[in-house]
Amino acid sequence: MAPSPLALIASVALVAVIATGTGAIVLQQGSRFSHSRKVGGPFTMADLDGRPVTQADLSGKPSVLFFGFTHCPDVCPTTLATLASALGRMGRDADRLNVVFVTLDPERDTPDTLRAYLASFDPRIRGFVGTPQQVARMADAYHVAYKRVPTKDGDYTMEHSATVALFDRTGRMVGEIGYGEDEANTFAKLITLALPGQCPPGGGANLWTTDGSTGNCGPRS
Repeated sequence: MAPSPLALIASVALVAVIATGTGAIVLQQGSRFSHSRKVGGPFTMADLDGRPVTQADLSGKPSVLFFGFTHCPDVCPTTLATLASALGRMGRDADRLNVVFVTLDPERDTPDTLRAYLASFDPRIRGFVGTPQQVARMADAYHVAYKRVPTKDGDYTMEHSATVALFDRTGRMVGEIGYGEDEANTFAKLITLALPGQCPPGGGANLWTTDGSTGNCGPRS
């Protein structure tokens, strides 16, 4: 059984990043945990048109998953903007990827809210929503630590892991994009994920696998 999000906070080295604005805290997972590769599993969520989505909907293509929330003051929009810039640079090769933003705030992030939020970035970034129970199960399967935290004004914010997880087309985790990585590193990792076994023009980046299922085109960053 996968450890719970709260257990991960205690068992995994996490770096707390204090965000501006609402005082949100984002927890960035250390690579020691991620390199276990035992990440992912069955889930049931919904896309922004209300259609059910499961783990099977991510099969057949490499996937890029990021968990966050639309009221995130800076970490989520900064990460999504970096992803969008890298996807734009990839051109049609970006269509080889499933890129998904999963909300951790089902109370406020309705499909319409999340659709409007993602419209500011790249149309290839899909949104997944669900009930609190569905969100908790998916976060648990993907080892995402998160917690609702009250704020002084009576509202709340979310603590959550900030790492972007990279999966090959079989669903195995093969890399990560850490919070704060620049567009150049992000592009190198995404293009390598999208073009397994190839070294694209401009270079790629080493991901974790060495069996040929995912390309390795340069020094690991």
